[in-house]
Parts: sequence; C-alpha cells; structure tokens
Amino acid sequence: MTTTQNRGNTALRAMAGRLSWGLADQAVSSMTNFAVGISVARSLGVTAFGVFSLAWVTYGVVLNVSRGLATDPLMVRFSGVPAAAWRGAVARSSGTALGVGVVTGAVSVLAGLAIGGSVGPAFVGLGVVLPALLLQDAWRFGFFAAGAGRKAFLNDTVWGAALIPAMVLAARDGSVVAFVLAWGGSGAVAAGYGCVQAGIPPRVSRALGWLREQRDLGSRYLVENVSNSGASQLRAYGLGAIAGLAAVGTVRGAELLLGPFLAVLMGLSLVTVAEAARVLRRAPHRLRFFCLLLGAGQAAAALLWGGALLLLPDRAGEFVLGGVWPTASALIVPATLGVMGASLASGAAAGLRALGAARRSLRSQLLASTCYVTGGLAGAAVAGAVGSAWGVATATITGSAVWWLHLRAGLRENEVRSP
Repeated sequence: MTTTQNRGNTALRAMAGRLSWGLADQAVSSMTNFAVGISVARSLGVTAFGVFSLAWVTYGVVLNVSRGLATDPLMVRFSGVPAAAWRGAVARSSGTALGVGVVTGAVSVLAGLAIGGSVGPAFVGLGVVLPALLLQDAWRFGFFAAGAGRKAFLNDTVWGAALIPAMVLAARDGSVVAFVLAWGGSGAVAAGYGCVQAGIPPRVSRALGWLREQRDLGSRYLVENVSNSGASQLRAYGLGAIAGLAAVGTVRGAELLLGPFLAVLMGLSLVTVAEAARVLRRAPHRLRFFCLLLGAGQAAAALLWGGALLLLPDRAGEFVLGGVWPTASALIVPATLGVMGASLASGAAAGLRALGAARRSLRSQLLASTCYVTGGLAGAAVAGAVGSAWGVATATITGSAVWWLHLRAGLRENEVRSP
C-alpha cells in the first residue's frame, strides 16, 4: 500500500470517528428534545402544548440568530485550525452567543409581561433561560470545530441527566412555565460544564470585535438562519391565529413523532459543515458526492421512520403523546415528506456553507422560507392543521430542488476559481 493510500485511509478513519461522535451527540440531543416534548404533551394536553410550542419555535429563531452571528462563521473558518487560533475564536464566539442570549432574553421577558394571559408566562420563562441555552449550544459548535465531538456528546449527556429531576419537578407543578424553566435550567447545568470542558471563559467583551471580523459571513448567515427559523415561527403564529392553539399543538405533536430526524437537521451544521470544509480542502472533487450521500441518507432514514410510525398502534401512540395523538397521527404522511425534503436540502446547504457561498445559500434559504410560510398558511386556511402539513411538505420538496441547483452553480464557480 502506497503512502498516499495510507494517508487517505487515515483521513477516512478520522472522518468516520468525528461523524460517529456527531451522530452520538445528535442521538442524545434527539432523545432530550423528545423527552421534553413527550413530558409536556402528556402532562398539559393539546392546547397548553400549543402554548409551549410557541415558546419552543421562538427559541429556535433566537438560536439561529446566535448561530448566524457567533458559531456558523466559527465552523467555516476555524475547523481544524491550530489550538491557539481555535481557543481565541471560541472565546469570542461563545461570548457573542452569551451576549445574544442576554439581549434576546430581556426582550422575551418584556414581551411576556406585555402579552400576559396563558401565553405571557411562557415567554417570561424563556427569557430567563435563553442566555444559558445559547451558551451551551456555542460550546457544542466549538467542540465540533476542534474535531472533539466526544466533548459535545458528554455535554449533551450532562444536560439529559440534569433534565430528569427537573422534568419530575415540573410535572408536579403542572404549568407551561415550569416546563420551560426545567428545560432551560438543565441546559444551564450543561452550559456551566462546557466552560469547564473548554477551559475558556466566554468573552462577552470581545463580542463586538468578533461581529466586525466575521461580518461578511455573519450578516448573511444571520438573515439565512432567521429566515429559516422565522418561517417556522410565522407559520406557528399564523396557524394559531387561523385555526387555534390546539392546531399548533397538533402540528408540533406530529413533528415530535419525527423528532429524532428534526433534531439531527437542527444541529446538522455541528458535524457536516466542518466535515464538508475538510473535504473541500483535501479533495474538492468529492464534495458533491459527500453532500448527496449526506442528504439522501437522511431522507431514506426519515422515510423508514415515517413508515414505522404508520404501523404504530393507537394504544402505543396515546401512551407517547396522550391526548395529542388522535389529531397528530393524521399528519404523519405529510410530516414525513416534509422531513425528507428538508433532509435532501441539508446536504446541499452543508456544501454551500463549506464553499463560503453565503450569497447563494442566502438566496436558497429565502426562497425556501417563503415557500414554507406560504404553503403552511395557505394550507391552514383551506384545511386547518392537515392542510398546513401538506402545504409545508410541498414547500420543502420545492425548496430542496432550489438548494441543489445553487450548490451545482457554486461548485462550478469554485472550479473556475481553483483550476
């Protein structure tokens, strides 16, 4: 065996190891999110679950703000760099994430106090825990950028362990805000542990410097990420206004059934952007195949999971989701198709991020998000939760085609730049 072959095999083994830790971490994250959703759905019923879901999708928007400004540029520019460069970048990016959490947390608390009623307290609770939640997510990105997925796995495991007693206490209280605080409080434990693991304090004072340094990528990723999660938020708010909070709970219940894959998609960039960037540096001609394998593999897994859910007996479904199951089960087919479309798109998105083609990825995301909101709300107006689910499924499949067209163009442009 030649030296080149030995190096190639070593690189493949190293990639497999990093991806394995990434999959393990996402498995823990999926189980944690699934456990939270199940506990809330079983304890509170479909309407209160709808209230919790509004707080959840709002958290998703804020999380993507943090990722766009703080950690997506970190993954693109500081994956596999020398330790000294990584430490400085992680200190600044984690400080930026913490600063975003403080600012958005304050806004959430004020909004919750202004809203009042049954929805307001959930947003007050969310505002209290946002800084810790965003810091915990920043540590995960930092560990994966360094190729230390084992540390991210341990961090999420600590979160899961802390969540168990917190959920028990929340169930005794029986309110939405108790569950929000339990989920966020256990995340704060993991955020503190992340500081110990990294041995680096988050430098909030360096946040403005980080934003200036990364403004070329950060500004575009911010718009891209917010358009993605913001589309989910607009759909949830619009669905609640059109069909009621129970419809929001129904849609969230269907998404929860596909939770393992949704959680993987949410945290996809933790692993795949860094790996795609490595593939681009070492073997640019293999990037297209890597992205196709990534997207198609996830789509196939989502299809298998959706098929298994269709065979799930009603008794088992009611055990999992309680009173949410009867309505959520009717959305399994469109929800599965939607996740498959998003899975295919995620492969192309990872490639565009690795290429640094922020303008193309932004265009793709804006068009896909517009389709998502339009399809979700138009469907809701026609047929409530069921119509919204089918509208979203159609939109995600259309959006996937857009992502792949832009990746093809981005790869051609990269070939021209690097003959």
